Amino acid sequence: MNFTNFDFDQAFSMGDDTNPLMMLIWILPIILFVFYGQQIQLLVTSGEIKKGIKKLNNFRLNSKTELIDYVNNNLNPANDPTKKIEQFLDYFTIMPVDMDPSGIVEKVRHTVRSREDYTRNHIKSMSPGINDVELNRVQTLLEISSSLQMIHKIVNHMFLTAKKQKNYPLILPVQMILPFLMEHAEAMNSSISAFKTGQPLGDGIGPMVVGKMMLDAKKEIISFQTALAKVEYEKRKLFLLKAEGPSSTVGRPDDALQKIVNDNKIDAVIMIDAALKMEGEDSASVARGFGAAIGGIGTEKFQIEHIATQNEIPIFSIIVKQSVKEAITLMSKEIADQADNVRSQVYEMILENTAEGQSIVVIGVGNTAGVPQ
Repeated sequence: MNFTNFDFDQAFSMGDDTNPLMMLIWILPIILFVFYGQQIQLLVTSGEIKKGIKKLNNFRLNSKTELIDYVNNNLNPANDPTKKIEQFLDYFTIMPVDMDPSGIVEKVRHTVRSREDYTRNHIKSMSPGINDVELNRVQTLLEISSSLQMIHKIVNHMFLTAKKQKNYPLILPVQMILPFLMEHAEAMNSSISAFKTGQPLGDGIGPMVVGKMMLDAKKEIISFQTALAKVEYEKRKLFLLKAEGPSSTVGRPDDALQKIVNDNKIDAVIMIDAALKMEGEDSASVARGFGAAIGGIGTEKFQIEHIATQNEIPIFSIIVKQSVKEAITLMSKEIADQADNVRSQVYEMILENTAEGQSIVVIGVGNTAGVPQ
C-alpha cells in the first residue's frame, strides 16, 4: 500500500469530537429524546397495546358469537336471543358501600347472589323448558363473554385516554398489566369449547377427587347445587361435599358446611382445590397446607372460616397447582392423573389428624363441569 499521499490529519479529524458533524450526530438524539422522549415512547408502546386491544376485541366478538350460536342450536328459543344477550353483556354489578366494614360480607353475598338469580331467570326467559345442566352451561358462557367484554372496554378506555392527552405516564399502567390481562383473556377464550361440550376443567380436580370418594354412596342435595354423601372410613364418619355435577357450577359449600355443623359435631375440615402455580413450578404438583382453600370474591371463604372459628374446627387443605389456562380449560392428563394420588393423601390426612369416632367434612372445591358424583 502506498502511504505517500495518505492524509493522516484528515482521517483522524473525522473521529475527533471537535468535528461539528460528529458533534451534531451525537447531540441530535439527545435533543430529540429530551424534547420528544415521551411522544416517542408513547408511539412505541402504543403499537404493542393496539395489538393487545385487537386480540381482546376478537376474543370478545368470538365469545359472543359462540354464545349466540349455542343458544340458537341447543335451547331452541322462541325469538332471536341476540338482543337479550347483548343487553345482558352490558349489565354491571355495583359493590356495596364499605365505609363501615361491619356486615360488608353479607351485603356482597346478597348482591352477587341476586345477580346470579337474575342471570338464571334471564336465561329461562329465552327458553322456559331449559334443564339445569344447560342453564348452568349458558350461565357460564354468559359470564365469560361479559368478562371479556369488560376487559376490552377497560383496556381500550385507558389506552384512548392516554393517547388523547398525549400522556405517556398514564399509559404505563396499561403496558404493565396488559400481559396478565391477556393471559386471563386467552384462557377464558380457550375455555369456551370445554364449557360448551361439558368436559372437565383443570379447576375440577377437587370435585373429581371427592366424586371418586363418594362412588356407590347415597347422595343428597344439601344446599343450592351442592351434593353430600356420608361414608365411613377407618371408624370415622366422613361428610363428602362437592358441587352437583356434571353441571358447570361451583355450588355453595359454605351453606352446606353450615347445615352439617348445625346437626353434627365436626372435628376437622379438609378442602381440595386447584391453585395457581408460580412460574418455575411444575404443573399438577400437589401441596398440603392449612386454611380454607377456596377462590372467588371471598364471601364463601369468609363464611367457612367463620364457621370453623366459631366451632373451633381446624381446616386442612390440599392443592393441585396449575396455570391460569390449565385451570379453566380442558383438564390435562397430568392433572387428571393426580386424582388418585390426592385421594390417598386425603385419607392420610384423616388418619394423621383425627381419631376413631370423629367426624370430618371433605370438600371438593371448584367447577364440577363434566364431573358427576
